[in-house]
Amino acid sequence: MVNPYAGTVRAPEFPAGLKWFNSAPLSMKDLRGKLVILDFWTYC
Repeated sequence: MVNPYAGTVRAPEFPAGLKWFNSAPLSMKDLRGKLVILDFWTYC
């Protein structure tokens, strides 16, 4: 079965000079082929 969603969405590159916490700066090239989980949280 062919995945109809494969390769249809391109994420933009991270802005230059972005401040990173607990990691060296990453690029989309570094993350290609890896599972990426985004965790959005708040203190309220």
